[in-house]
Amino acid sequence: MTEKSLAQRVVAGLKDKIFAGELTPGEKLPSEAELIDEFGVSRTVVREAVTRLRAEGLVETFQGRGSFVLAVPQPSSFMVESAALRTQRDVLDMVDFRIGVESEAAALAAARADDRGRRTISAALAEFVGAAPEDAVQADYRFHRAVAEVSANRFHLELLDSLGPMMIMLPRTRLGDEYSMTDAGHVARVQREHEDIAAAIRASDPDTARAAMRVHLGNTRRRLSGG
Repeated sequence: MTEKSLAQRVVAGLKDKIFAGELTPGEKLPSEAELIDEFGVSRTVVREAVTRLRAEGLVETFQGRGSFVLAVPQPSSFMVESAALRTQRDVLDMVDFRIGVESEAAALAAARADDRGRRTISAALAEFVGAAPEDAVQADYRFHRAVAEVSANRFHLELLDSLGPMMIMLPRTRLGDEYSMTDAGHVARVQREHEDIAAAIRASDPDTARAAMRVHLGNTRRRLSGG
């Protein structure tokens, strides 16, 4: 094995001990001699491994005292909450974010949809098309959630679950009457956009599904910005 791969083996072994609590925060790492003996490697390899652990923020080295284990950083939970979106800029930024995420979710859904997935998309589309104006927000949200579900990527689904129907409601509260779900022309345009997304997913065409979702959300953004 090369020195690089040997160092990685030492890093992995020490990480296992740190994450298992065998080496606790504040505890001194075994001496170089002990690590050489434990892993059967050279002093150079041990020093390289400690350098890597230091670079990852897992240990801190003090001159003349040795290296000590630091507290393992706690993972942060990323969540987007609609309640935090207050300004027009916030809503536009959220739509931009959705364009990136949901366009890829649609492409994945098209690539991964089986018969059950296609039925899920068809049912969500039918619900949206048949929804009364007062139910349109929920039906719209459920369509987008169905796309995330069929993508078979749990992070896409968890993101939409964290946003909830307000991701649909908030943009609509900033649109004029000509973009309401009681305006027949607007309703027809939005339905076509959803139909294009659904058709591409059912046809297992990722590129078209991605483009259709981008067009749909891009149109939403254009309406919001007055373009």
